[in-house]
Amino acid sequence: MLKQDIKTATTEALKAGDHFVVGVLRMLSASILTKEKDKRYKISNEKPDIAEEVLAKESELTDEQVIEVVSSEIKKRKDAIVLYEQGKRSELAENERKEIEVLKKYLPEQLSSEELKKIVEESIANTGAKEIKDMGRVMQDLAPKIKGKADGGEVSKIIKEILIKK
Repeated sequence: MLKQDIKTATTEALKAGDHFVVGVLRMLSASILTKEKDKRYKISNEKPDIAEEVLAKESELTDEQVIEVVSSEIKKRKDAIVLYEQGKRSELAENERKEIEVLKKYLPEQLSSEELKKIVEESIANTGAKEIKDMGRVMQDLAPKIKGKADGGEVSKIIKEILIKK
């Protein structure tokens, strides 16, 4: 399970004395825990009579949900990089890039640009999209196929390029 891999990696980084990686992984673990608490709260409100053991089991995140958390953390760091660069704080931007490299280890293998373009073209054909206003339908069709495997910004850029040519 991915969550366990992250815990193991944190322990190994601690033993190795790699405080940077430990910090990044602890931040990630905290985000995962927050998501699990949110899920637990929601489940307990929907099913107030649920047993504690069942609630604990049901509120654990699946690997897919952990991947969503990792992707979200990477997106936060990419947004921070843009802001740091605008503020002429390149050392902070570089730190965020290093954190992204650590986090990327917990994502599934990313699709290449060619593979992504091919999948986008298939989705455009499947949905019958002809212009930019059809982009939402294409994204909806694409989402399950590329979840965690590609950056949303890159996907939307490819969709726009293809639809503009039509």
